[in-house]
Amino acid sequence: MHLAGIEQTGKVLRGGVGRRAVRWVAAAGLAACVATLSSCGNAYRPVVATVGLVGPAGQPQKFAIAVSSASPTSNGLLTMVDFAGDTVLVNTNLGVNPYYLALNTSGTFGYTLNSDKTVTSFLVTTTLLSSDVLESTLPAGANPASLFSNNIATYISDPGVSAVDELTGSPAALKQELPVATGYTPVYMVGNNASPRIYELTRSTTGGAGQALAIETNASAVSTALPVGRGPIYGVITQDTKRVFIVNQTDGTVSVINSQTNALDTPVNTIPVGVSPVWADLANALNELVVVNQGNGITAGSLSIISIPLCTATTLTVNPNCNASNPVDATSFGQVVATVPLGLHPFMVTVLDDGSRAYIANAGDANLPCSSTGVAVPGVSTGCTVSVVNLTTNTVTATVPINGHPAWIASSNSSPTGKVYVVCHDSQVMTVIETDTDKVARTIPLQGYGISVRTSSP
Repeated sequence: MHLAGIEQTGKVLRGGVGRRAVRWVAAAGLAACVATLSSCGNAYRPVVATVGLVGPAGQPQKFAIAVSSASPTSNGLLTMVDFAGDTVLVNTNLGVNPYYLALNTSGTFGYTLNSDKTVTSFLVTTTLLSSDVLESTLPAGANPASLFSNNIATYISDPGVSAVDELTGSPAALKQELPVATGYTPVYMVGNNASPRIYELTRSTTGGAGQALAIETNASAVSTALPVGRGPIYGVITQDTKRVFIVNQTDGTVSVINSQTNALDTPVNTIPVGVSPVWADLANALNELVVVNQGNGITAGSLSIISIPLCTATTLTVNPNCNASNPVDATSFGQVVATVPLGLHPFMVTVLDDGSRAYIANAGDANLPCSSTGVAVPGVSTGCTVSVVNLTTNTVTATVPINGHPAWIASSNSSPTGKVYVVCHDSQVMTVIETDTDKVARTIPLQGYGISVRTSSP
């Protein structure tokens, strides 16, 4: 406004005298301002400064990745859903009738095993197109059962050729076959990105004890074969890679391997659980292992909750055997602290990353339709549900009905609300359970019957 006033004065006063007068007035005004400021000494003068507002750090985008198939002869479909808004971001074609989905250990790349004995691979990205999905052909006679991928290679448990197929590159191509001993068949592989070795679980073809083959990842070779129980079917490795737990379905036990020494753990190498254990997950925050016992298929199954702490640096003064670099089992290691009843035919469990709850999929009776309420009517319907187990109280706190016989369950933790995802063999939607209420929040169309679902981040 000060400059605008000067411009207006110049319009009124015409001629040289007027212009000199204007210059004199402006100069006098400036001098007065300077004099005024200098006479104030160190008086405070307000300064306008921009204050940056710092909010919470941005969170990485997380996804639920589901695979479905419309028929045994059609191509599968990948559906990628944004965790934050449950928005479908990608629909992409896969190989023929996929039956197994796996993500690599960093959650950035995905793979499917397909009924035409091919492997499809894809980058986990919101810009994924069908043309970006790569296909690899396996050797003649291949009949892959499961797949594991880390930052070194992709490994396929392949009963068809009685070997572990090791693939590298993009698209993944066969590098070599690691043979499995005669009399055994490969089932499942256990490991993570940080583990110096991974373990291939193999079942005895005669019903005897199984084996865990230690594969040295840097050498791509089998270093040893460790005996486990009968009917090994699944396994998990701790985040620090120090212990591996093998679920033995036939024996009803869990075998424990000390992966640092590459030997069976001592003193606890076998933990009895329930009837027909089939799946497990780790509650790392609680130093617990949870194991799903399927039961006999007629009566309800159960969840075994097992304490698995190792001795820590704080116990070194009282336990001279506690080596900080290769710790021994703590006193309570291997103790079953609780057995929690579940629904009929439970087959899979996922634990929230904070260790607060476990979510177990109960498939119910495959020969009966699912009850809409989750409560079975004998001979008429069956309970297709998700059991919610509080891992602090070791009790079932909710039973969530699912519209279909569950085929796979996965979870992703967050605050205040995490999410649990369920797909079903006989349903063309994915069910989303929010963990703040433990109720079904919504269903997401899949355009095919559910096969599997994984999350890119826990």
